[in-house]
Amino acid sequence: MTNNCNPSITIIVALDEQNAIGRNGDLLCHLPADLKHFRQVTSGHTIIMGRRTFESLPKGALPNRTNIVITSDNAINYPGCIVVRSVEEAFTHCNDDEKAFIIGGGQLYRSTFHLADHLYLTRIHHTFDDADTFFPEIDFSEWRLTEKEKHKADERHQYDYSFQTYIRKSI
Repeated sequence: MTNNCNPSITIIVALDEQNAIGRNGDLLCHLPADLKHFRQVTSGHTIIMGRRTFESLPKGALPNRTNIVITSDNAINYPGCIVVRSVEEAFTHCNDDEKAFIIGGGQLYRSTFHLADHLYLTRIHHTFDDADTFFPEIDFSEWRLTEKEKHKADERHQYDYSFQTYIRKSI
């Protein structure tokens, strides 16, 4: 599989201290600042997601973004989305974008992680014992941390969390 997106594949994900990303088809917790951060970072860009991730969105296609949904179901048509059958086909629809964001779920992260050159992590400083979906293991020796912004739990956020941005080191 090759990366035809111009120029970068970017993964954006919220994960706990054990790389958990979900449970029972939903996010681990509600972090309003993370949702705002996600909207700011991805707005105006292409977002690529799996079918279950799309179906978990409360209002369907996300505004001000090109929504691409990957599914093997030939009969599915989602309003406001480009529906494709493979990652390779998804990449053919993002050639004019400076960034294409992989937004989940677990299977899509695993199949595209090796192609990514940017990571936007929201690290939730907690471990969710009932998590059932996980992000691939990250070898941080292959990545350079370019930004980190720490936040403490407050009345709207049950857990401490950090926004972290990484760029893959040149080989």
